[in-house]
Amino acid sequence: MPLTLACLHTAESNATLFETAAAALPGGALALTHRIRPDLLRDPSPATLDEAAAVLRELARGADAVLLTCSTIGGAASRARDAARPVLRADAALAEAATRRGGLVEVLFAAPTTEGPTRAIFEAAAARTGAIIRLHLVEGAWPLFLAGETAAYHAAIAQAARGLPGRVVLAQASMAGAATLMAEAPPLTVPAISVMAAARAALKARETRQGAVR
Repeated sequence: MPLTLACLHTAESNATLFETAAAALPGGALALTHRIRPDLLRDPSPATLDEAAAVLRELARGADAVLLTCSTIGGAASRARDAARPVLRADAALAEAATRRGGLVEVLFAAPTTEGPTRAIFEAAAARTGAIIRLHLVEGAWPLFLAGETAAYHAAIAQAARGLPGRVVLAQASMAGAATLMAEAPPLTVPAISVMAAARAALKARETRQGAVR
């Protein structure tokens, strides 16, 4: 029986990105479901985070693990630690992977509202390894995304990354498509990294439950 992963998105287009990442895992090991809540992308206020945490707890009742894919409301994951199944913050998994080897990490983000949450999660991960974090807002990119101009959005991200000396990280899930334009220096992206982390957490949780009933 495949592991089940429930995803909470604030952008419908992100569901396809995570499905693609899951399909790359061997043997159909992970089955995804998606909850789309664009209304939660209003601000990272305590009320919004509490509302998102309630959704995460609900999703956890029907899956092996839950993945919150929105950086702006990433703080909701810590508010749902009491959920029935593991709840992971997608950009936290990315931050751990990006900083694991130390060195200079160039973190690109497109939505201005994600700057605070992104800085906090990457700096926390970097403090454990000695990595140096530099954040870069891709100027003008987010209005392109909101207007549905996906190709121009990805092109702007790829252009902003060119020439950066450190390890390049695309901090928002919606940015992942720009990786196809960056073959000379492939960046780390949210869907690929976080889906693997969620699969590991789901497997560990299932094994723990099975062990408890033996």
